[in-house]
Amino acid sequence: MTGNGDHPGGAIGGPARHVPVLLAEVLEALAPKAGGRYLDGTFGAGGYSRAILEVAPSATLLGLDRDPTAIAGGAELVAAMGGRLKLSQACFGELAEEAERHGMAPLDGVVLDIGISSMQIDQAERGFSFRFDGPLDMRMSGAGQSAADIVNEAEEGLLANIFYHYGEERRSRAVARAVIEARRKAPIATTKQLADLVAGIVRGEPGGAHPATRVFQALRIAVNDELGELVRALHAAETVLKPGGRLVVVTFHSLEDRIVKQFFAERSGRVPTGSRHAPAVAAAQPTFSLVVKGAVAPSEAEMRANPRARSAKLRAAERNAAPARRAEPGLVALSTVPDPQPRRRP
Repeated sequence: MTGNGDHPGGAIGGPARHVPVLLAEVLEALAPKAGGRYLDGTFGAGGYSRAILEVAPSATLLGLDRDPTAIAGGAELVAAMGGRLKLSQACFGELAEEAERHGMAPLDGVVLDIGISSMQIDQAERGFSFRFDGPLDMRMSGAGQSAADIVNEAEEGLLANIFYHYGEERRSRAVARAVIEARRKAPIATTKQLADLVAGIVRGEPGGAHPATRVFQALRIAVNDELGELVRALHAAETVLKPGGRLVVVTFHSLEDRIVKQFFAERSGRVPTGSRHAPAVAAAQPTFSLVVKGAVAPSEAEMRANPRARSAKLRAAERNAAPARRAEPGLVALSTVPDPQPRRRP
């Protein structure tokens, strides 16, 4: 999978061959074992799935991907694995239901690679990249609301908050105003139209990211509800992993990593419950223990070989026998677009 694309050669930028990020570290954290049952929630080109099945004899794996082209592209690997690999077109937030449906529950391990694949980027008709002029789409599944729908229909305040909170674009309000003004004349229908518009508002730095990088990232996250899917997947993994099963998550953006970090902190008992105002609140029983402390980053060698890996972070935890918990409001709130912020100078 790719990174979050905030670099000229990054995910939203240009073509690059598919390279599984942090592959050795993922295998070490997941610790696949012979005969185990595993789920790859972001199958993509099958890099993680293939490696897991190769190192764990007789293990079986269910691969999920919301992109039908990824599922179709995995047919050859399915055939090569002789019945040990199943694929299903589904969002990874549905992993618990999918594991049950395919007779894979409970699981020995779940791996999630939260990013966008190079295959999706390199197809101009998918609308993920501003380096290829194509329809402003960005839908991973090909269904539902497109980026063009959001750009041409959302109110200015919502657009500004999407750009600011999902893309960390400092000039979010100025870009949102420019979008509103432009679409009054004609709909913004292509990636080039939007990229050119943003480039006229956001100043680029020599040798730095394209000015539209953060806006494109924000729209992709909004179109695909990527943060919401991540929250659902974390809770789903908690319900379907057996004691001793491991959850390994690779993220490429600070928003994603923050959600995973908070989830693991809460579930491993590293965040205290209750307060001096409510001392009677019982501490929730930990459901996970951390496999690694903090986040694992790519080596210098991997970042040199694959620049898209530079923003990747890996976190992993092991399930214990405690009952799964209900979703915490605070964690769910991290996946939503916050209410409009007080107006300030863009």
